[in-house]
Amino acid sequence: MPNNSSLNNAARAKNDEFYTQYYDIEREVDAYLQYNPDIFKDKVILLPCDDPEWSNFTLFFAQKFKDLGLKKLISTSYAVESKKYQFNYQPTLFETSSPNYDEKKTRCKGKIFTLDEDINNDGKLDFKDLKWRYLEGDGDFRSEEVKKLRDEADIIVTNPPFSLFREFLKWIIEGSKKFLIIGNVNAIHYKDVFPYIKNNKIWLGATMDGRNHYFGVPNEYTLTEKTGKIEDGIKYAFVKGVMWFTNLDHGRRHKPLSLMTMADNLRFNKKIQEIGYPQYDNYDAIEVSFVDAIPSDYNGIMGVPQTFLNKYCAEQFEIIGMTDRQNTSGLRIKKYTAEETPDFNDLNASSVIKINGQYKATYSRLLIRKK
Repeated sequence: MPNNSSLNNAARAKNDEFYTQYYDIEREVDAYLQYNPDIFKDKVILLPCDDPEWSNFTLFFAQKFKDLGLKKLISTSYAVESKKYQFNYQPTLFETSSPNYDEKKTRCKGKIFTLDEDINNDGKLDFKDLKWRYLEGDGDFRSEEVKKLRDEADIIVTNPPFSLFREFLKWIIEGSKKFLIIGNVNAIHYKDVFPYIKNNKIWLGATMDGRNHYFGVPNEYTLTEKTGKIEDGIKYAFVKGVMWFTNLDHGRRHKPLSLMTMADNLRFNKKIQEIGYPQYDNYDAIEVSFVDAIPSDYNGIMGVPQTFLNKYCAEQFEIIGMTDRQNTSGLRIKKYTAEETPDFNDLNASSVIKINGQYKATYSRLLIRKK
């Protein structure tokens, strides 16, 4: 019988096999084009680890090559034998009918697709003009071979393996690249990700809001009515808490929140009337339980839900930190001990409200202040 570690590793590997829908890519990219129509003009786009033969990322950017004004499109795949999640792989007809096809390489080598010229001379650049060959290695983004492609690119766009999100983001930042990638909402709290968000170096994308979205999965993936659906013979899994992360500018992040005064919120906002705006027992800040209850006339520090980032306007607010065990904000004024309460360990990982002498920990909060 496999141990818990092997089961967990298998689950993580399986959860890395999620494929983004065309609609989600198109909707997100359109938001950047509305803000800056030339944002992709004359740019080299890299789509790493992307299974180009059927990837919607490759399909979208190839079809939109001329409209976006791209200079070059590069898309790479990760060899099936190197993937943690193994499934019934069969090379596509596109690959096997090509003179480049090599039965010995198809499972152990990655592939690279490029688009930068009209190879079929039909007067346009699109998916039919993609050229491909096998990579020297398996297509791992950490390889020197793919690093060189990163260095050539202007913008990196992909849905990286969730289990490698931190490492992948670090890889992008080391290359000083613009990017648009998908990750789990929990990445906001990673100690090697949050500082970039706090310092306005990384922000959330324009469309996904951290709620649940459908992603394509391999045919071997087991689904139920609660966990997914099948449409036109394609399986889609219901994935919780996903969003875009980027350093490309878009209009939503410059749209200020419409706010009411604290008095008006307490009078008209039913969600905040019961709890009000209590002071934390262990942080020099007040609790604001709902984003739409942030008061316009409070100039101190406020603890707000992480959903605030979906509406964060850097010209209106600054992010001070977050409530966490490490006290990264430096605003914690009290640390609980075992002598004080048996829940001291959990309380020290969060912001705490004291109600009738009882401690109540909140969910993780972002600490913000109005500019």
